[in-house]
Amino acid sequence: MIDPPGPWRRWVLAARPRTLPAALVPVMVGAALVRPATINWLNSALCVMVALALQIGTNYANDYSDGVRGTDEVRVGPFRLAASKLVAPARVRAAAFAWFFAAGVVGLWLASRTSWWLVLIGVSAVCAGWFYTGGPRPYGYFGFGELFVMLYFGFVATVGTSYVQHLVIPRSSWWFGLATGSMACALLEANNLRDVDGDRAVGKRTLAARLGRQRAPWLYAAFAALCVFAIVMGGEGVAAAFALALYINPVRMAFSPRNGRELLPLLAMSAKSQLFIGAALVVSFWVTR
Repeated sequence: MIDPPGPWRRWVLAARPRTLPAALVPVMVGAALVRPATINWLNSALCVMVALALQIGTNYANDYSDGVRGTDEVRVGPFRLAASKLVAPARVRAAAFAWFFAAGVVGLWLASRTSWWLVLIGVSAVCAGWFYTGGPRPYGYFGFGELFVMLYFGFVATVGTSYVQHLVIPRSSWWFGLATGSMACALLEANNLRDVDGDRAVGKRTLAARLGRQRAPWLYAAFAALCVFAIVMGGEGVAAAFALALYINPVRMAFSPRNGRELLPLLAMSAKSQLFIGAALVVSFWVTR
């Protein structure tokens, strides 16, 4: 029998560190779209803090909501606080709200330096994080997760970070928002592919669960291909080739006969691919622009 994680480690695991590139990479890419000498480093740092706080808050919110619904009773994925019964659900919910509050405080500071319209976007992001698995009709249970991931972890984060540099939106930021959003969706598919059987059993109808284990890998492949396409359209052919090479092995694993816990490495591979592609884009921008 595996010993449960300690009091601090359980909170770190439940924050799901492997999902954090979904928050970090679009901010990196959005900031790097301008020349290094003209980057507004304070605004960029504030974007990083907001993005990470929202991601961690969302992860805790999902932990709480799935835990009280009973959909995480049989886990094949990362450790969960509420479902493990090691932490009271009320404490998990409080942690989610605390991280959302932190994102709001930093977001207000960023809005005061740029545009107050960011407050409305921030409020919508918090709502999206909570209602992914929370509320009476969580949209994540009905196959709309990819839509909101693309919107917030792609366009909002990348285009928004580009905007707060000099209060203008570079046209190429839309293509790179599509690229980062596609990488985040691939990360989501890595998670949902692993959980297809369990999600179907509890009525959680993600797109992967709707398609089933045999057809769902095409979702992963489609988002990987969309990422490469968007990078090409953004004018970064070398980075696109690098992205294509990085996604070959994850796509192979998605189409493999593995199931459940056997697919745990796919999440790690997807997160690493996302980080490496983001870093490659940053270097390419700074070398060529």
